[in-house]
Amino acid sequence: MDADVTDPAVLRLASPVSPSDGPRLCAELTRLAAAGATEIVCDVSALHTPQLSALEALSRLRLTARRTGCHLRLRHPTPQLRALLELTGLAKPLGLGEAP
Repeated sequence: MDADVTDPAVLRLASPVSPSDGPRLCAELTRLAAAGATEIVCDVSALHTPQLSALEALSRLRLTARRTGCHLRLRHPTPQLRALLELTGLAKPLGLGEAP
Protein backbone atom coordinates (compact mmCIF):
# COMPACT_ATOMS: atom_id res chain seq x y z
CA MET A 1 0.00 0.00 0.00
CA ASP A 2 1.42 3.38 -0.98
CA ALA A 3 0.70 6.37 1.20
CA ASP A 4 -0.83 9.40 -0.44
CA VAL A 5 -0.11 12.48 1.65
CA THR A 6 -3.40 14.10 0.54
CA ASP A 7 -5.51 11.14 1.67
CA PRO A 8 -5.06 9.30 4.95
CA ALA A 9 -3.35 5.93 4.73
CA VAL A 10 -5.54 3.04 5.86
CA LEU A 11 -4.64 0.07 8.04
CA ARG A 12 -7.27 -2.65 8.41
CA LEU A 13 -7.48 -4.86 11.45
CA ALA A 14 -8.79 -8.32 10.66
CA SER A 15 -10.57 -10.39 13.23
CA PRO A 16 -9.34 -12.11 15.25
CA VAL A 17 -6.26 -10.08 16.10
CA SER A 18 -3.43 -12.30 17.28
CA PRO A 19 -0.68 -11.18 19.67
CA SER A 20 1.80 -11.24 16.77
CA ASP A 21 -0.30 -8.76 14.76
CA GLY A 22 0.64 -5.75 16.92
CA PRO A 23 4.33 -5.59 15.92
CA ARG A 24 3.45 -6.27 12.26
CA LEU A 25 0.84 -3.48 12.22
CA CYS A 26 3.26 -1.08 13.92
CA ALA A 27 5.90 -1.86 11.32
CA GLU A 28 3.35 -1.12 8.59
CA LEU A 29 2.40 2.18 10.25
CA THR A 30 6.08 3.12 10.53
CA ARG A 31 6.55 2.32 6.84
CA LEU A 32 3.55 4.49 5.92
CA ALA A 33 4.88 7.36 8.05
CA ALA A 34 8.30 7.05 6.42
CA ALA A 35 6.57 7.28 3.02
CA GLY A 36 5.02 10.61 4.02
CA ALA A 37 1.67 9.73 5.58
CA THR A 38 0.71 12.14 8.35
CA GLU A 39 -2.70 10.64 9.12
CA ILE A 40 -3.38 6.93 9.50
CA VAL A 41 -6.94 5.61 9.56
CA CYS A 42 -7.31 2.28 11.31
CA ASP A 43 -10.38 0.45 10.01
CA VAL A 44 -11.65 -1.64 12.91
CA SER A 45 -15.03 -2.59 11.44
CA ALA A 46 -14.09 -6.30 11.41
CA LEU A 47 -13.66 -6.37 15.20
CA HIS A 48 -17.20 -7.51 16.03
CA THR A 49 -16.04 -9.33 19.16
CA PRO A 50 -13.04 -7.33 20.39
CA GLN A 51 -10.35 -9.18 22.31
CA LEU A 52 -7.52 -8.08 24.55
CA SER A 53 -5.06 -8.73 21.72
CA ALA A 54 -6.96 -6.14 19.64
CA LEU A 55 -6.68 -3.61 22.49
CA GLU A 56 -2.96 -4.30 22.74
CA ALA A 57 -2.53 -3.82 18.98
CA LEU A 58 -4.49 -0.55 19.06
CA SER A 59 -2.44 0.71 22.02
CA ARG A 60 0.80 -0.15 20.21
CA LEU A 61 -0.45 1.56 17.06
CA ARG A 62 -1.30 4.70 19.05
CA LEU A 63 2.17 4.82 20.58
CA THR A 64 3.84 4.15 17.23
CA ALA A 65 1.78 6.87 15.55
CA ARG A 66 2.74 9.33 18.24
CA ARG A 67 6.40 8.33 17.97
CA THR A 68 6.39 8.80 14.18
CA GLY A 69 4.48 12.11 14.27
CA CYS A 70 1.32 10.70 12.67
CA HIS A 71 -2.26 11.16 13.73
CA LEU A 72 -4.13 7.88 14.24
CA ARG A 73 -7.89 7.64 14.16
CA LEU A 74 -10.24 4.70 14.22
CA ARG A 75 -12.82 4.10 11.51
CA HIS A 76 -16.09 2.23 12.09
CA PRO A 77 -15.64 0.96 15.65
CA THR A 78 -18.44 -1.39 16.68
CA PRO A 79 -20.46 -0.52 19.79
CA GLN A 80 -18.73 -3.45 21.54
CA LEU A 81 -15.25 -2.13 20.73
CA ARG A 82 -16.26 1.40 21.68
CA ALA A 83 -17.56 0.16 25.06
CA LEU A 84 -14.39 -1.85 25.72
CA LEU A 85 -12.20 1.14 24.86
CA GLU A 86 -14.26 3.31 27.23
CA LEU A 87 -13.96 0.70 29.99
CA THR A 88 -10.17 0.48 29.63
CA GLY A 89 -9.62 4.23 29.33
CA LEU A 90 -8.34 3.98 25.76
CA ALA A 91 -11.25 5.73 24.05
CA LYS A 92 -9.92 9.28 24.40
CA PRO A 93 -6.30 8.47 23.44
CA LEU A 94 -7.65 6.72 20.34
CA GLY A 95 -9.90 9.67 19.46
CA LEU A 96 -13.22 8.19 20.55
CA GLY A 97 -13.97 10.52 23.44
CA GLU A 98 -17.16 11.76 21.85
CA ALA A 99 -20.40 9.80 21.59
CA PRO A 100 -20.97 7.98 18.27
